[in-house]
Amino acid sequence: MQHTSEVDGIDMHIEGEGAETIVMVHGWPDTYRLWDDQVAALRTRYRCVRFTLPGFDIGRPSRPSSLDEIAALLLKIVRQTSPEGKVILMLHDWGCVFGYEFYMRHPELVSRIVGVDIGDVSAPDFSASLSVSAKLMTVTYQVWLALAFRIGGRCGDAMARAMAKGLKCETDPRGIRAQMGYPYYITWFGAYGSYRKALRFAPTCPMLYIYGTRKPFMFHSPRWAAQLEARPECKVLAMRTGHWVMRRQPREFNDAVLGWLNAGPAAVPVPVADPVRESAREIVAGGRL
Repeated sequence: MQHTSEVDGIDMHIEGEGAETIVMVHGWPDTYRLWDDQVAALRTRYRCVRFTLPGFDIGRPSRPSSLDEIAALLLKIVRQTSPEGKVILMLHDWGCVFGYEFYMRHPELVSRIVGVDIGDVSAPDFSASLSVSAKLMTVTYQVWLALAFRIGGRCGDAMARAMAKGLKCETDPRGIRAQMGYPYYITWFGAYGSYRKALRFAPTCPMLYIYGTRKPFMFHSPRWAAQLEARPECKVLAMRTGHWVMRRQPREFNDAVLGWLNAGPAAVPVPVADPVRESAREIVAGGRL
């Protein structure tokens, strides 16, 4: 079963069948198509709901949205697609920021979370875990994209594509526009209500956290990952990829997600000899970035 619906001018793409609904939220500079491989793997067992964030659809006008607006949009999507039950959130990049905020506002509507490559980025522990060079890199790429959004037009688009290339983004550059950079603009310049009132993410529901290790630095603190890993209903998995884990290693990613989801809320059994699992433990324990 596959169909499209609309909420507040945003197209929802709904595919698959199953008792549980997975709401997928992408980040910069992607669209709902980020999750193509995941929907193909999950649709026989789960109902997959995905959409393109406001302003990220290059076929439509720029639409910078506040944290409240995106949280309200997610609430409408969840209530419309799963009116009688909780949903599973599958999140990446800015989708994590927005999805985590939604969860903190409406924990009663979320059963489980699959977070990809973004962890406790709003917590003091994360900032303290970054080296000076990592902090400089963060400021550089984020302010660059914020300025690209502000400049707009061909120049802004060229700036956004150049940064995407530098970050080894897996997205087709023809689909990248400066208008997608408004979350960075809001972050650094406090526009459109700013993100300063965002709630600190502290999940109490089961969570699977998957991240790539082939990056200059991680988007989570070692302490946060270790605390999450210590909970029997949660799992932390390191994969030898960059930021776009689900695109670089889709089969391995999908197998990990399906294995965790199908195991249910109880502890997820993983063989001790699993090399990826052991890599995760080594990185978390050693605090290696």
